[in-house]
Amino acid sequence: MGQSLQSIASNYPQIDFHFYNSSALNITDLQNCKTVFSAIQPDFCINAAAYTAVDKAESEPEKAHSINVTGAENLAKTCKEFDAVLIHISTDFVFDGNASKPYTEEDIPDPTGVYGQTKLDGEKIIQQSWEKHLIIRTSWVYSQFGNNFMKTMLRLGAERDSLSVVNDQIGTPTNAVDLAEVLVKIILTVDKNLPSSIFHLPSKIFNFSNEGQCSWYDFAKKIFEINKIKIDLQAIPTSSYPTPAKRPSFSVLDKTKIKTAFGVEIKDWEESLK
Repeated sequence: MGQSLQSIASNYPQIDFHFYNSSALNITDLQNCKTVFSAIQPDFCINAAAYTAVDKAESEPEKAHSINVTGAENLAKTCKEFDAVLIHISTDFVFDGNASKPYTEEDIPDPTGVYGQTKLDGEKIIQQSWEKHLIIRTSWVYSQFGNNFMKTMLRLGAERDSLSVVNDQIGTPTNAVDLAEVLVKIILTVDKNLPSSIFHLPSKIFNFSNEGQCSWYDFAKKIFEINKIKIDLQAIPTSSYPTPAKRPSFSVLDKTKIKTAFGVEIKDWEESLK
């Protein structure tokens, strides 16, 4: 996510971006956050840091909590001290995945694992700590950067003749560069309208993913198709691929609110994947 923002930063010369990795800005260290903010006095802070190893979180709950909850709280407190708007990235994993229609921002979260619970706790602590925040829930994030499903499929496609992927978990892939563009659009919109009425909304949570929906199997199939990779791809049920953390079986997000509030146009996931 951070690298995706970095890749588009030069398109927005009106914004003075500062990028930090976890050693330069350790969000689990409140004093470190304050030192960095003191040096640059930011108007906005995008928190692209998270513990996202869903299965590993089950055996490393303290580490997940430290980054996803304490880290979020430290940034919220620091943003409050320096009067900066906090834009925090959250996840579809705050839901149990038992819905049959896309989740809205008003649906009641009910995470099933440590990762989802820590992300939800992070949202709550931000809401309690600082009024000027926006929480963006997203899903199935991939890009040309970092480690993600698309890159794993391309690697496995080059190494193997056959592959099995689950076909009964439904969601929407999100191109991280599309998400980055939306975050910049939000910043430019809010900056124009400060003090913005948006901070007086009862809920400052917004959903963003690409449009459409698919299974992980459909996603993999499209990745191989676009890249003209010939592989024997088999669809399997989740029950055939047990993992330490339970995955939501349906986690499509409704994007009506973000489209209305910020005039966002959203690409279909297949178009964006290409």
